[in-house]
Amino acid sequence: MIEQAMAAPAAPAIRVLVVDDHPMLREGLVAVIERQPDMVLAGEARDGAEAVARHRELGPDVTLMDIQMPGMNGIEAIETIRREQSDAAIVVLTTYPGDTQALRALRAGASGYLLKSCIRKDLLDTIRSAYAGRRAIAPEIAQEIALHALEDRLTERELGILRLVAEGHPNKQIAWQLSLSTDTVKAHLKSIFAKLDVADRTHAVIVAARRGFIEI
Repeated sequence: MIEQAMAAPAAPAIRVLVVDDHPMLREGLVAVIERQPDMVLAGEARDGAEAVARHRELGPDVTLMDIQMPGMNGIEAIETIRREQSDAAIVVLTTYPGDTQALRALRAGASGYLLKSCIRKDLLDTIRSAYAGRRAIAPEIAQEIALHALEDRLTERELGILRLVAEGHPNKQIAWQLSLSTDTVKAHLKSIFAKLDVADRTHAVIVAARRGFIEI
């Protein structure tokens, strides 16, 4: 009697949690995921705090995480989730290719880092890589990280001054708020300009925002 070969059991679908504060983007991501035979939507969240709660409740295989959200941002959510589950697979989705923001996310425990402009091309492969335990970083991000890897980083004091500059405060007001002398503020600005390779305050804010040092 010839034994019939038993079919191999199907691999379990990858359960994906989608986190973004923009409903239309969430809907688009959900639609893409639900069309894949090897993926299923685990749930959705609108901000970092809800992401932490939903991750705790649902235990997804992979989480797609926006960074800039109201309240708890994506990086804080990644840190919290990874404290609770050290092997959680989290892929960051962001609009900005900033090397500083990317490094913060990766140090927080992100498994992947993908630009929203590349979602159509790279999203599914990135989810599958994260599920398999591999790190996936968009080439544009990797290039930015490599380009600035040997540069001096901005200090916490310089970041504080830069945020106040971005808010439109003049040097005297910055000095008063931070209990510094005006000359000290000017010295810090000179250092900031040199590190960012810029010549003025406006350009410093633009470059710092693009690279993820500050949010504007």
